[in-house]
Amino acid sequence: MVEDLEDPRRQEPTFLLGERPMLEAWLEFHRTTLLLKCEGLDDAGRKARPVESSLLSLHGIVRHMAEVERNWFHRVLLRQPETTPIWYDPAIDDSELVPLDRADWEADLAAWQAECDASRTVAADHGLDDTGIRHGEPCSLRWIYVHMIEEYARHNGHADLIRELVDGKVGC
Repeated sequence: MVEDLEDPRRQEPTFLLGERPMLEAWLEFHRTTLLLKCEGLDDAGRKARPVESSLLSLHGIVRHMAEVERNWFHRVLLRQPETTPIWYDPAIDDSELVPLDRADWEADLAAWQAECDASRTVAADHGLDDTGIRHGEPCSLRWIYVHMIEEYARHNGHADLIRELVDGKVGC
């Protein structure tokens, strides 16, 4: 049996929180999970793409999630579609994921953490029913929180598999 990831920085929300504290706590839980999945590896390990048919690496997932944070909280919730991407180039599929040859882990990690901080700040000024615009349709902060939890959970599953293939660690 694989042990659960134990770290004092990662706290599973209690069962009886109110709606907003519950959503915020689960989002933080998953943000921290991604960080922990990347710790303890060297640069080559974080950049490794051990599934031959996939562009995913731990480093690439962190960059992708920085773009996702920026998209949902700035372009959508704040209605700022002109917000520039960090790495993403619309002319190149998955450009935040690859290439990573010259990518700097510390700089990219700091960029992701800055986007998480910016998202927290943006969300703090809005109610769950406040809406931004996504594809011309209203989109509530509540929906954004649920989607972000789902997005992180999905990519944390990828991170589990990548980490196991890179160094054999499971539950880390």
